[in-house]
Amino acid sequence: MSKTPRKSAPSPSLQLGQAVEWPDRPEAAKLDRVPNPQKDTNFLARFTAPEFTSLCPVTGQPDFAHLVIDYVPGPWLLESKSLKLYLASFRNHGAFHEDCTVAIGKRIATEIKPKWLRIGGYWYPRGGIPIDVFWQTGKLPKDVWVPDQGVQPYRGRG
Repeated sequence: MSKTPRKSAPSPSLQLGQAVEWPDRPEAAKLDRVPNPQKDTNFLARFTAPEFTSLCPVTGQPDFAHLVIDYVPGPWLLESKSLKLYLASFRNHGAFHEDCTVAIGKRIATEIKPKWLRIGGYWYPRGGIPIDVFWQTGKLPKDVWVPDQGVQPYRGRG
């Protein structure tokens, strides 16, 4: 009779499987990482956050973006619940589009040390102008396929 591998319980230090408070600002948010069981294989992981929100630092009005985060993991994977909580911490945070997008990419790269990471921030128009912001670390490993991020440039009725 074959034994079914037992799933291990989440580490008590992870937010996964735990009731946690929503962080009120990005600095208070914790990003969790878990060991990459395929660390010897290059592959792409993608997170898409089509309803990201933050605040304009000047007017306090809400800003909306569609974020796409692609990364080639190194020793760590980014745990998705912690990412959700981290991104939600921007809801009451005032920062320009460029700052939000680049800060998110840098924070993730610092925490999980990927072989490569790219973030695309596709911001909806404010004042009639959409802003798209892109940031990446280093060079993509040669053997990794990266599909298009799939977000069309903003187009009004024209």
